[in-house]
Amino acid sequence: MTTPDGPGAGYGDVGLLSPVSAAPSVAALTGDRAVLAAILNVEASWAAVLEEAGLAPAGSAAVVAAAADPDRYDAAAIAVRAQGGGNPVIPLLAELRRQVTDLDTAGVGAVKAVHTSLTSQDVLDSALMLLAAGAVRELLAELKATTAALAGLAEQHRDTLCVGRSLTQHSLPFSFGLKAAQWFSGLAAAGRRLEELALPVQTGGAAGTLAAGTVLTDGTALSPFDLADRLAARLGLSAVPAPWHTNRLAVTGLGDALAAVTDAAGKIAADVLFLSRPEVAEVAEPRSAGRGGSSAMPQKQNPVLSVLVHSAALQAPGLAAQLHLAAATFNDERADGAWHTEWPALRTLLGLALGAAGQLRELAAGLQVFPTAMRRNLALSGPLLLSEAVAAAVGPLLGAGGRERLQDVVDRTLQAPAAEQAPTYRKLLRAAVPAAQLSDERLEELLDPANYLGQAAEITRRILAAWPAFAHGGAPPRPDPAEPTIPTEEKGATRG
Repeated sequence: MTTPDGPGAGYGDVGLLSPVSAAPSVAALTGDRAVLAAILNVEASWAAVLEEAGLAPAGSAAVVAAAADPDRYDAAAIAVRAQGGGNPVIPLLAELRRQVTDLDTAGVGAVKAVHTSLTSQDVLDSALMLLAAGAVRELLAELKATTAALAGLAEQHRDTLCVGRSLTQHSLPFSFGLKAAQWFSGLAAAGRRLEELALPVQTGGAAGTLAAGTVLTDGTALSPFDLADRLAARLGLSAVPAPWHTNRLAVTGLGDALAAVTDAAGKIAADVLFLSRPEVAEVAEPRSAGRGGSSAMPQKQNPVLSVLVHSAALQAPGLAAQLHLAAATFNDERADGAWHTEWPALRTLLGLALGAAGQLRELAAGLQVFPTAMRRNLALSGPLLLSEAVAAAVGPLLGAGGRERLQDVVDRTLQAPAAEQAPTYRKLLRAAVPAAQLSDERLEELLDPANYLGQAAEITRRILAAWPAFAHGGAPPRPDPAEPTIPTEEKGATRG
């Protein structure tokens, strides 16, 4: 049993250089002890399957279950000994058999139920799927809390005007509600992908032929496939029609789903990082004592939540690619290194996704939104922002060459100093379009950004309606978004 002074003390990876996933909750789901527990759970569950099927001595499952307590094992010592066989199952199995023998005081022969007909890959593949299942459950809970907060922002700010940006430049009038809805959409789609994952059990035996399992079940009414299905049911994993020793789609599919989560989270973080710059100041992260400070500049409030989420999004694609590289080079009936490279990549991906999801939930739930700053930034481009609307409505009125004349108005306006462009554009536009063809009142309507949002509100509604479970996070539906809301500046920072 590991103690503070025991083997490996002080050398464990506690996430010092990976703050996004350095949380006790993440370690509990993906750390070494969690891996150890998952391996032991697979072994204990298999013993129970064998006893239930009459293929192991009565009473053996209880002994194996008692021996499968992670606290009985020194994970650091097992990790070192794993170098002897190339995986941690081999040294752990030796320890498990010793523990079972010591605990079998009634002499039922419980050790006969340990690992019978399995191989190391069966146990480790199943254990990693079991580890992933627990992590995915927690990840989905985090995502649904986040998407519920984003849905609240989308509903509350459905009509909050801001500027859309394209290739770093102002493009068209936009709504912050639609921006939040698009954040929601990416995260909800990634969450649905996680929900639909099949995390399969593995019981193929030494070479994936179920040879030992066939011998084990010979003369019974059962087959090795029946035993595999029973193990899947006990572990809460998916049953499969055949072993998947060399077909690693289960692993790459999980990796892709996790990367999709960090992709969607990274998009949100990237937007918040830009929008919270002092010169933009359209949103701000929630404040928390001790967070966001600088070691040298006391005045700084760094958007640390977004920074950490962004860091996870930058790391995840490479890890997912590592899983695909391993799958593509998975030679023979057990790969000579490709299998081994899956383990740290997959576990790190799980940790990054979990850590990023926790940071993102806090960010979304407490995001501060500043509509006045949004209107200020929207006004920077002035009426030029409505050039597309003007061209669509006025161009046909001018006949042949009308659009070219309007483009000339824009080009001449852009030659004026920035502070003079708004009045210059209005003056040139009025001169180019006779009042008989376009009244002053109609011209002002065309130059009002609120009148050129297209289907932004309907797109927002459709996005939220497409993912109802994620929009409400399992809670009752929110009030009708058509109900009036209090402007942000009248009640302080808006929170989702």
